[in-house]
Amino acid sequence: MGAIAYGGICLYLFARQNRFIFFPTRAIHTSPADYGVAYEDIWLDIPDNRKGERIHGWWLPHPEGERPTGVLLYLHGNGSNVGANLEAALRFREFGFSVLLVDYRGYGRSQGDFPTETSVYRDAERAWDYLTRERGIQPGEIFIYGHSLGGAVAIDLAARNPNAAGAIVEASFTSMRDMVDYQYPFFQVFPVDFLLTHEFDSLSKVRTLNMPILFVHGARDAVVPASMSARLYDAAPEPKRLLMIPEADHHNIGAIARERYFKAMEDLVAITNPLEAKNP
Repeated sequence: MGAIAYGGICLYLFARQNRFIFFPTRAIHTSPADYGVAYEDIWLDIPDNRKGERIHGWWLPHPEGERPTGVLLYLHGNGSNVGANLEAALRFREFGFSVLLVDYRGYGRSQGDFPTETSVYRDAERAWDYLTRERGIQPGEIFIYGHSLGGAVAIDLAARNPNAAGAIVEASFTSMRDMVDYQYPFFQVFPVDFLLTHEFDSLSKVRTLNMPILFVHGARDAVVPASMSARLYDAAPEPKRLLMIPEADHHNIGAIARERYFKAMEDLVAITNPLEAKNP
């Protein structure tokens, strides 16, 4: 490979790296109404945006007539949107949570530019502020959930909001550097440590968490190896739990292991007592 071509590829990878990380989808093929579930369309101003653009989400209140468990902020992965995550969100609602399911900028009906590591962190923080400031929900009632890349966003948000009730991190990774090694081993011919600016360094952040945390992973996950959740679990402080589902892959844990998942969440909620909220 010639020096000029090599340098050009390095420059391209540096400038366009978020195109290898984020795969926004605009089309939403289902809504809570299709399931007969009451919901609110939520539009949140993007604080760092001068164009007046907003991000979109769904507020799914817990089922009427049942004792609420708390509130869950749902942060999805890099290749889907709220529609594709609705069934999973409804399982959390079935458990008793009110759920805020939100799209990062560039996903679904959310406006804004192509996402970056910084922007998804800010969008998650905006959703947190909506719950605590606009809906008046106490931080100690809120669980932060993230799937896959959303797990990295959840860990970052939890690290910055230690008064949350707890965190649930499903099928997530240790860092973007580790994911490059796993998914793109041929990139090792390039100076990855120099080029990579989207770090998503969950392994460092998880050590700082000050709340109960549940890690969940499918042993057959071919997208993110289950060993990464094991490493996150080892690094996290107590109280913590790792739920490994032998027969599950990256996307089907809740569908095929519902009872085991619910039992693990019951144990998490029992530790936190979110409706006896711990407040700053």
